[in-house]
Amino acid sequence: MIGGKPVPFCFGAHPQGNEVRGQSGCGRQGRGPALERARPRDCRNAGPILAARGLLLVGLDVIGDSLTEINVTSPTCFQEITDQASFDVAAMFVDALERALQG
Repeated sequence: MIGGKPVPFCFGAHPQGNEVRGQSGCGRQGRGPALERARPRDCRNAGPILAARGLLLVGLDVIGDSLTEINVTSPTCFQEITDQASFDVAAMFVDALERALQG
């Protein structure tokens, strides 16, 4: 989420081999589906609430249809989404940051 709005793509981490964890240090592979296919209702509802609390950049973790984690200190996957979906997440963030600074 950037500025309370969802990035239009997400990154799905999938464990490899006999591994059950999907973290990057565990050799995950990922793919970035379009968000409308992957985003549960809880994520859509969280955006305005998080923005109202002053959180400009937030990562949301989802397992199945459940929002499981809100990452406010280290949201990730800018590069993975950009590489896979050709969507410039960093540009979306900079645009939102500039709007926030202009008040």
